[in-house]
Amino acid sequence: MRQIIIIGSGPAGYTAAIYAARANLRPLLIASSVEAGGELMNTTEVENFPGFPEGIMGPDLMMKMQAQAERFGTEVVLDDVVSVDLTGDIKKVTLGSGAKHEALAVIFATGSAYRKLGLEDEDRLSGHGVSWCATCDGFFFRERTIAVVGGGDSAMEEASFLTRFADKVYVIHRKDSLRASKIMQDRAFTNDKIEFVWNSEVVGINGDETVKSVTLRDTVTGEQSELALQGLFIAIGNDPRVHLVHGQLDLTPEGTIAVAGRSSKTKVAGVFAAGDVIDPHYRQAVTAAASGTVAALDAEQYLTTLPKDLLAAADASDLELTPTA
Repeated sequence: MRQIIIIGSGPAGYTAAIYAARANLRPLLIASSVEAGGELMNTTEVENFPGFPEGIMGPDLMMKMQAQAERFGTEVVLDDVVSVDLTGDIKKVTLGSGAKHEALAVIFATGSAYRKLGLEDEDRLSGHGVSWCATCDGFFFRERTIAVVGGGDSAMEEASFLTRFADKVYVIHRKDSLRASKIMQDRAFTNDKIEFVWNSEVVGINGDETVKSVTLRDTVTGEQSELALQGLFIAIGNDPRVHLVHGQLDLTPEGTIAVAGRSSKTKVAGVFAAGDVIDPHYRQAVTAAASGTVAALDAEQYLTTLPKDLLAAADASDLELTPTA
């Protein structure tokens, strides 16, 4: 039995692990078999994370975070969590390999997934013109022609932000009206750099090494056309990764895990959440890392309230570093 299990390996998960490990809690971090490192593994240069004035590649940043967590004693397992049982003082976590682990506290740092268009070349050109984060990648599109796909507040925020860099920003929307709030619509409509492409959906992304154009289909007539551009930002929403906790934890109207105030505490004692899985708005690496800090400190404080025999059992079995049968 562990004292802490951390599920997720983005900035929130690794930061929680660093703090927990430095507190001598010997955390087990379950990273994922195929998506270890989170969304930053799909990002090219990160220029807005403090401490890297020259910027750093997303995968390099995550490897450094992992190395720092491991340096202090975190055990990282590349496997997928398939189920959790959060009842009682001892939480149970089952992995895809069949291994079962127990812990007195669990931190969910499972993040969120950008919704994708589902096109063949979308992943291939990710980081080469296709992006899901204007604040992360907008700087690289200075004096370029780009497009934003979407019609909600997020899409309008992305488009308005991108006009700081790009010469031209198209907003591609499958309908003839927006679902964004009026203030966000007005801001976009009055921006000279933004042009709306109505009743259109992206059905193809074109380019060998970088994005050169997109193929559009008119949602009314079915006719197709090609729009030349150098960047495509997809802003059709995010889905928090909460499939493991349905029926066990409360969710917010936005679909994120509900926590108490500015803490990481869920409705279940000993269960905490951090990062994008509780944050439907900011979704930045630095805010996720800060949230991971909060979760580790909350979990550490919670452990001090448990009976000494439970803590002693966790201390003893932690040293064996083997999963339960």
